[in-house]
Amino acid sequence: MSPAEVSTIAERIAGLRGEFDRSFTQPARRHDVEHVELLSIVAGGRRYAMRLSQTSGLFPDRPVTALPGPLPALLGVAGFGGTIVPVYDLAALLGHALPERPRWLVLAAGAPALALAFHELDGHVQVPIESIIAGTFGARDSLGGMVSLPGGTRPIVDVPAARAAVYQLTGHTHLDEE
Repeated sequence: MSPAEVSTIAERIAGLRGEFDRSFTQPARRHDVEHVELLSIVAGGRRYAMRLSQTSGLFPDRPVTALPGPLPALLGVAGFGGTIVPVYDLAALLGHALPERPRWLVLAAGAPALALAFHELDGHVQVPIESIIAGTFGARDSLGGMVSLPGGTRPIVDVPAARAAVYQLTGHTHLDEE
């Protein structure tokens, strides 16, 4: 490497270091309160949306170890960062399971740990907050609103409500946050 190349690299490193240091002197960016980020998904052959803020990870083709038991919605368990997490079929929780295994897992934000499985991911969208119609729309109260997206209006899966539905299915009287 020539001395000119070394000098150029050193200048670039110094510039990057300076930009990094200056970033701590700027005020924190405010969340966009005018828009909501959603995943558009398909579960059980039906189109839904899910608030990205209620999730903490999205995983395709994650291995799920089946468990025996009386709950058809319980697909089994999967490992996430050294933690064993129960995986439930979102379509079954919503009342319309398909025979094929879901491909996608979404890790629910919060505690206790829970993963929801669904069949297809249509994409990630950002919508104006006023385009969301609030309300509970059946399906064991796991739907919290509606949103108009390209291709039609979709119910929004309320992940905390889905967690509460899972706890009710498993015989718990109330959900204790860990």
